[in-house]
Amino acid sequence: MTSFGKFIKRLLLALMVLVVAFHVLVAGLLLIWKTQPINNSMFMLTHRITGGDVSQTWVEYDAIAKSAKQAAIVSEDSTFSQHNGFDMKGIEAARKKNEANGKMSAGGSTITQQLAKNLFLTSHRSYTRKAEEAILTIMIETLWDKQRILTAYLNVAEFGNGIYGVEAAAQHYFDKTANNLNRDESALLIAMLTNPKYYQDNQGDKRLRKKQRVIKKRMKNAILPQSA
Repeated sequence: MTSFGKFIKRLLLALMVLVVAFHVLVAGLLLIWKTQPINNSMFMLTHRITGGDVSQTWVEYDAIAKSAKQAAIVSEDSTFSQHNGFDMKGIEAARKKNEANGKMSAGGSTITQQLAKNLFLTSHRSYTRKAEEAILTIMIETLWDKQRILTAYLNVAEFGNGIYGVEAAAQHYFDKTANNLNRDESALLIAMLTNPKYYQDNQGDKRLRKKQRVIKKRMKNAILPQSA
């Protein structure tokens, strides 16, 4: 074997070791976070590294308004309580949209997939990242129950510049706790998730308000996860 061939072999081996080590670290964190509050994520870490302040306060499942949980499900992942982490119909629809557009613009992501991205990955769109996201999704669905997944998602989602989690969002926008959000407020916060930094300063945006109305109308159809 040539020196170049040996170099490539060693490089591939090193990459394999790094990949394995990363997933061992993820598994360890997921086991800890199964019962402990999550006060950091890749998105929060990136925000802090770039010099921004992060506002986030962890709250447990029962300290989040029912309307906020319902809004998240009907808006982000209507079959959340039934699937194993992947919405195959949504993935297929996203694939067709991406093929039609000639680029990766739609992801068809479930709440679990979004949580995997928020906790461990970046917002960069690529098929490699989606593959890694799928592995992490399987790990999360294996180690956590659905209530824990929904709790974590609502606690780390970005609701504005440096505003992470539904508790910080409720305090920032409505000066109240997440447990006291009403249907209108819950629908508005969840509607903001598609572009939180923009909607933070554009609360009257027509698209935002239209989505708020749609979410509120569908809220009653949400199937909340049962306790394990």
